[in-house]
Amino acid sequence: MQKKIDFKDQDWLKSHIFDILKFYYPICIDQENGGYYSCYYDDGELCPDPQKNLVGTCRFIYNFSIGYILSAESWCRDAALHGLDFLQNHFLDRKNGGYYWILEGTKVKDSRKYTYGHAFALLAATKALEAGFDFAKPIINNIYLTLEDYLFQSDYGLYNDGLTEDWEQLSTYRGQNGNMHMCEALISAYEVTQEEKYLSRALLLAKNVTLQLTSQTGDMIWENYHSNWTVDWNYNKFNTKNDEIRPFGFIAGHSIEWSKLLVMLERYAPEPWILPKAEQLYRLGMSTGWDNAFGGLYYSLYQNQPIDTDKYYWVQTEAIGASALLAVRTGNKQYWANYEVVFNYAWNFFVDHEFGAWFATLSRDNKKLSNIKSSVSKADYHPIENCFETIRALRLFPIKNALS
Repeated sequence: MQKKIDFKDQDWLKSHIFDILKFYYPICIDQENGGYYSCYYDDGELCPDPQKNLVGTCRFIYNFSIGYILSAESWCRDAALHGLDFLQNHFLDRKNGGYYWILEGTKVKDSRKYTYGHAFALLAATKALEAGFDFAKPIINNIYLTLEDYLFQSDYGLYNDGLTEDWEQLSTYRGQNGNMHMCEALISAYEVTQEEKYLSRALLLAKNVTLQLTSQTGDMIWENYHSNWTVDWNYNKFNTKNDEIRPFGFIAGHSIEWSKLLVMLERYAPEPWILPKAEQLYRLGMSTGWDNAFGGLYYSLYQNQPIDTDKYYWVQTEAIGASALLAVRTGNKQYWANYEVVFNYAWNFFVDHEFGAWFATLSRDNKKLSNIKSSVSKADYHPIENCFETIRALRLFPIKNALS
C-alpha cells in the first residue's frame, strides 16, 4: 500500500521542487547559443522549437535560483548564472533599454517590450539576488527605472501593456495580468532590498487592481481593459484560439493568485483591507472555478458558467499556494483542507510520476491533450514557486497550526 504523502512536510515540498528541476536539468542548458531550450516532450526530450521567450528564460533563472537558495548546490548556481548571462547579453536592448520578447538562437525575432515580460525579468533578478548573486542588485534598479520611464502610468497608478522596441508606439490595450506579475516581482524586490519604493508600488498596484478595477466588475478580477482602464467586456470574446496572457472571461486562477499575493503583501503592509479582500478573491475563485464532477479548477468562466473547461497546471498550483498561505495566516483549518484536496487532485492527474514535472493542460475529465509537456514559457515555474512559498510560510508560522 502506497504511503500517504504529507503535502505540508517541508522536506517533501523541497524534494518535489528538485524532482521538477531535474526533469529540465541538464538538458535545458543550451551550450551552443547560451540560455535555455524551451520545448520538451513528456519524456524530457527536446522538441524542435528554436524560440527563446523572455518569460521562459526568466522563469528558469527563478527556478534555479530557488534551487540554490534551498540547497546551495553548485549545479543550481551555474544554471541560474547561465540564464542571467544570456538575459543580460542577448535579451537586453542596450540601445533603447528594456528586454526583447522573443529570440531565435541569439537573434531578435520579436522586439516588442511588454510589461508582462519585464515583470518576470524583475522577478528573476530579485531571486538571483536572494540566491547571493550580488551583481543582480543593479539589474533590479535598472528594470524599475526603465518601467518608470516607459511603462508606468502615474495618472492611473498602473502599468500599460507595452510598447515597440524604441518605446515610441504604445499599445491601446490594458490588462491586469502584467500588473499582477509586476506586483509579485515588486514584493520580491522589497524582500531582498528593503527599499520602500518597491513595497509602495506593489501596494499601489494591489489597491488599483483588487479594489478600484473590481469596483467595475462586481468584485471579479477581469482581464482586459480599454486605454482609460474601463472594462473591455468583449476583448478576445470571439477568438477561437485561447490567449493565455490576454484571456477572455473570468479566470478563477487569477482571482486565487491575487489572494496569495495579497497575503504576501500584508506581511509588510498590514493594512486592514488586505486580508478580507484576499479571502473574498479566494472564495470567488474557488467557488466558481471548482469542477465538482471531475475535480480541479476550470480555466475561464463567463457569468459564472465555465467557457474553457480544460484544466491548466498553473491554476491548480496557485490554488495550492493560496490555500497554504491563507491557512498559515488565518489558522482556519478549511484552508488546509482545501490545500489537501487540490494537491491530491494535482498529484493524481497533473504530476507525471513516470518522467517527472507537471503536464501543462488536461481535458475536463483529466485526459492529456498533448505529448508536449512544456513549451515556450512554462518551465514549471508555478509549481516550484508555490511549493517554495508554502515552505516559506510554514517557516514563518508555528508548526502546531501548520499541522492542525
